[in-house]
Amino acid sequence: MQYPSKTIEAAVEELSRLPGIGRKTALRLALHLLREPETAAENLGSAIVSLRRNTRYCTSCGNISDSDTCAICADLRRDASLLCVVEDCKDVIAIENTNQFKGRYHVLGGLIDPLHGIGPSHLNLDSLFVRLDDGDCRELIFAFSATIEGDTTAFFISRKIENKSIRISNIARGIPVGSDLEFTDEVTLARSFLNRVEFMTEKEGAG
Repeated sequence: MQYPSKTIEAAVEELSRLPGIGRKTALRLALHLLREPETAAENLGSAIVSLRRNTRYCTSCGNISDSDTCAICADLRRDASLLCVVEDCKDVIAIENTNQFKGRYHVLGGLIDPLHGIGPSHLNLDSLFVRLDDGDCRELIFAFSATIEGDTTAFFISRKIENKSIRISNIARGIPVGSDLEFTDEVTLARSFLNRVEFMTEKEGAG
């Protein structure tokens, strides 16, 4: 692709390094910034620099934070006996957006993946086991993607704490709302049968 200036080319080169951003999209973004007031580019640049310099990770759960302790861990209204283990910080954001979970989290920073050289020592597991040793947790919830890596990680953790009186659960897996049964893959369909729940009418649910 030919560029009208070296400055545009350099901007496209850096923007295209971002995940999901190809060179055409990067060019559109660069041209958009050129059309905007100079302050818009300055604000974007300052926000990115601040993101890199000032973002911290919670010393307790590993979630993104502005301080040593994230807002979730510092919230005394959260149920400390419920601990949800996730792969990444984006999973915390996704779950929080549902407003359905009122416990706390533990971010592993990845999943066990031997094929890519990622073992238990590469994950935030030691601090998880320390938290579980404190005795506050009564239920550990695995909220991993339905992959071999997710299942492997869940199995590893469960084996490590099998001697503790902690309930271990997995988020339900099944057919997404609005999807057609005929297009559902066999694994998801099988899990839907294994994780089936009792049918309730609206009247029963209201009671």
